[in-house]
Amino acid sequence: MQFRLPASFTFLLAMLIALTCASASTSARADGIRIVTEDSSYTYLHDGKVAGPATEIVEATMKRAGLTDYKIALYPWARAYDLALQEPNVLIFLIARTEAREAQFKWAGEFMRIEYHLYKLRGRNDVVVRNLQDAKAYAVGVMRDDVRQQYLQSRGFDKLVVSARNTDSLRMLLDRKVHLLPLPDNDVIRFCKEANVDPAALEKVLTLNEMTTGIYMAYSRHTPDDTVSRTRNAFDLIKAEGTVARLMRAKP
Repeated sequence: MQFRLPASFTFLLAMLIALTCASASTSARADGIRIVTEDSSYTYLHDGKVAGPATEIVEATMKRAGLTDYKIALYPWARAYDLALQEPNVLIFLIARTEAREAQFKWAGEFMRIEYHLYKLRGRNDVVVRNLQDAKAYAVGVMRDDVRQQYLQSRGFDKLVVSARNTDSLRMLLDRKVHLLPLPDNDVIRFCKEANVDPAALEKVLTLNEMTTGIYMAYSRHTPDDTVSRTRNAFDLIKAEGTVARLMRAKP
């Protein structure tokens, strides 16, 4: 014997399922955007708020895109990177665009090109670096899941000392626990200032030419394409107006 539900009950059940799905879809679309970054010369805490030239650019982009439901938070890089890899509706900046990362994110705008250099403590005559091969003999401080760690590992560096923050790596360099540190020039100036150290105490020994790359904002893969498109278009507009270049040239 086959049991049949009354037609009226079947109709009500179908309506309930449809309403539940619609509600879930609306809720998903209404989720705010989590914007994440790390401490750097261009992004930092000021009076308890994430500030800095790059942060101003992101805020201007979101305003121009008409995206108002967002929160900006500063994390250790590994935490910010993991959120952008795993969660929907996450915008991460400033992130290097590399071949390995290309398919992992939806790229929304380039802030600038950046160069990394290897630094040592000035006066450390026991650290001699003429090329990348020489550098492999020394302990190098890097930040977890950062492009510098990924690049150096891919080049056969097996003496990397991993920290949560660039400032931790700088402290290890100053304490002679690592021999070398890969940094862009602007970060050297700022981090030394924060540590009350003269930047002249660090000596640039090698430019990592292969690491020169674009620094971007990028969305997590599970972010709606419409959100990404609106952000990209807004960023392109403010970049064409000169806002991006002007703010990124600003002194930290």
